Amino acid sequence: MCSTILARHPLAVIVIAQLLGTSLWFSVNGVALNLMQSVGLTEAGLGHLTLAVQLGFISGTLLLATTGLADHFRASRVFAVSACFGALTNVLFIYAVDSTSGALLLRFLTGLSLAGVYPLGMKLVISWTPQYAGTALGWLVGMLTLGIATPHLLRAVTPGLDWHVPLMLASLLAVLAAAIIYLLGEGRQLPASTGRGFPFRGLAAWRDKGFRQVSLGYFGHCWELYAFWTLVPILVTREVLRLDASPGWVSWMAFVVVASGMLGCVLGGYFSRVCGSLTVARVSLGGSGALCIFYPWIGELSPVLLLFLLVLWGILVVADSPQFSALASANAPREHLGSALAMMNSIGFALTLPSIAMVMALWPSLQLWVIYLLLPGPLVGFWAITRVMQKDLKEL
Repeated sequence: MCSTILARHPLAVIVIAQLLGTSLWFSVNGVALNLMQSVGLTEAGLGHLTLAVQLGFISGTLLLATTGLADHFRASRVFAVSACFGALTNVLFIYAVDSTSGALLLRFLTGLSLAGVYPLGMKLVISWTPQYAGTALGWLVGMLTLGIATPHLLRAVTPGLDWHVPLMLASLLAVLAAAIIYLLGEGRQLPASTGRGFPFRGLAAWRDKGFRQVSLGYFGHCWELYAFWTLVPILVTREVLRLDASPGWVSWMAFVVVASGMLGCVLGGYFSRVCGSLTVARVSLGGSGALCIFYPWIGELSPVLLLFLLVLWGILVVADSPQFSALASANAPREHLGSALAMMNSIGFALTLPSIAMVMALWPSLQLWVIYLLLPGPLVGFWAITRVMQKDLKEL
């Protein structure tokens, strides 16, 4: 009965589950200020914890791609197990926070679990609504963005409670995500699981020129995106302090900046049906690249103006992500779609490691000028997708 009801609105179910499941991603970043006060966490330490999650995600997606597990098991089952495992490691972080090695290991394992949530969520969307892939993936990545922003919201609405509470709430949301996806199951628009894993079949997609160029664009996007999201609490704190506002506004504004990306994803999905996914990706990369260039030069202007620009940046920086996913899905072999997407995610997220490490390590000395380290991402991404024409790409 429950599965039948959920199947009437599969896209809504999948994107809500994506929101709930990805609340684990930046759960620790949401309570970063509390950890700095209670356990002496530094900006570099926060960067290391963020990198551990990214490294776990990369390892997980690489495992899925090279073993063929993403196409071997039912996507809904992989999603549900992964979300539950991530919820467990997220809660255990509370008890390991005083141990550097233990905390890093648990964040790594949380990232590992997310590899079964995000790429498999994309596969589920394609299996249920392939005819609206650009729009549907816009909602999916929008919910991923909102999920990443959720820890800041959980901290903002629990200001008088211990920092443990937002982490436990994030884990509870992930368990709920696992339950509804398990009940939903798969759609029928992709080949059924064969029961056999095919190592490295995700690499087959690279034979397609369109897939290669789209992937390069996605890699540039990844270089900028997660480093920007990691910097958001620091950039917001700078402007809140300049306004002499209450520190409690930091969590609220950080949530608004990151969550605004959902608007970018949804609008990008809408416009992709009018002018194509490639055009949306180009506009998004061009806009975020321009902000990378100009933002450090205007750092002494009104804090209100800079907060507004951060929200605009939050919209542009992720609007291209679902369009890259839609284009990649259309140009990858259908029978190995899960593996191809996992491989693309793995490489893209590997590129987030150096960008996050550099901006967090150099922020104390470079301050706003550290933003120039994000610029290679949109520049390379824009260059890659200007080398391929819309007629050379298949669209779902």
